[in-house]
Amino acid sequence: MNVASVGRPVGCLKTALRRTRFQRSFQRYNSSASLEPRKSTEVQPQFKKAFKNAFSAEQRADIAKVNKFQIYPQVPTIRSTHPDPMPTLLDKQIAKLDPTGARTRLFSKEHADSAKVGDVLMVTTKAGEPFAGAFIQIRRRGQDTAIQLRGQMMKVGVEMWFKIYSPTVTGIDIIWRRPKRARRARLTYMRKPKHDMGSVDQLVFAWKKERYTLRSRAKQTGHGQQRR
Repeated sequence: MNVASVGRPVGCLKTALRRTRFQRSFQRYNSSASLEPRKSTEVQPQFKKAFKNAFSAEQRADIAKVNKFQIYPQVPTIRSTHPDPMPTLLDKQIAKLDPTGARTRLFSKEHADSAKVGDVLMVTTKAGEPFAGAFIQIRRRGQDTAIQLRGQMMKVGVEMWFKIYSPTVTGIDIIWRRPKRARRARLTYMRKPKHDMGSVDQLVFAWKKERYTLRSRAKQTGHGQQRR
């Protein structure tokens, strides 16, 4: 036989009775307190006179002088009168480095056609050949915002950081878009051989070929319209 199942309802009944007793006693106390007359808290005149006589003439003069002092309002803090200038300064610097706003839209969270983590990007710089690789992560630091790409050179995995607002970066192109959205903000697991994308030269070659065909078609249509 289970003793706990039998003793449990009795314990619940005891707690219920105890609560009802406490509520009754509390109601009686409130009713008795409301019937009692309230005592006045005003100071009687005899005590006021005794309080005044407790100070000497010099002390009364000092108190009168202190009461005549003008109390000025509290000085407002610098944060309330002068807001933080850093956001405005950063916006001005970004507008100077990116006048058209193309780089900002390319990596903006609100823009639908922005580059997402997992896409293949190609960064072109003033010095050196363009570097293409998988977009692993982004570090948002205002004008120092940088992206990390992982590619492969000579069958060796290579990772490079590029600042998107740097004057040395002449162009950032999206070579290939990931079919499904990545569930992580940083795809560091792609460093493992199991998930490594490897070389992206084939994707870059296909992108350049498609771009060349589109340009040639645009030129042909332009020449045809001029002849007409």
